[in-house]
Amino acid sequence: MGFYKLVKEAFEKEHKERSPLYKKRLIEWRKAGIVERANKPTNIARARELGYKAKQGFTVAIVKVGRGRRKRPKPDLGRKPSKSGRFFSPGKSLQRIAEEKASTKFPNLEVLNSYWVGEDGSYKYFEVLLVDVNHPAIKNDKSLSWICKQKGRAFRGLTSSGKKGRTS
Repeated sequence: MGFYKLVKEAFEKEHKERSPLYKKRLIEWRKAGIVERANKPTNIARARELGYKAKQGFTVAIVKVGRGRRKRPKPDLGRKPSKSGRFFSPGKSLQRIAEEKASTKFPNLEVLNSYWVGEDGSYKYFEVLLVDVNHPAIKNDKSLSWICKQKGRAFRGLTSSGKKGRTS
């Protein structure tokens, strides 16, 4: 059995059993802002599967997205409320919304991919892998130089979660 397979199994076991480390992370993430930069990925095996490399030019962001139904703002007094009601479905997955939030927070970076890392009663937490397309280490890497030619991948549905949400 390979090293990353062991790491993956340990991470899954930790989340299933709701270990003290997992609970501690959730408390920290809940107190933090919506998009926060992380030093390194919490699930290194999953990050490596999705293209992460421990080199300059890579950034990891933890994004929290509210769970549950979306709610429109309350109508102003005197105005007729919409017939569709106040709750609506955004038509995008929470993971895709997390990628867009990270892309907005770091406009000079491109979203490579993202994955789920945890959830509690109010939020779902995703780690988003971001790449600096202007960094020489990324431009010179043959396996990553393709991303330098793309702009706004998260908003155009070019990440894996964005492709899943397409109708055709």
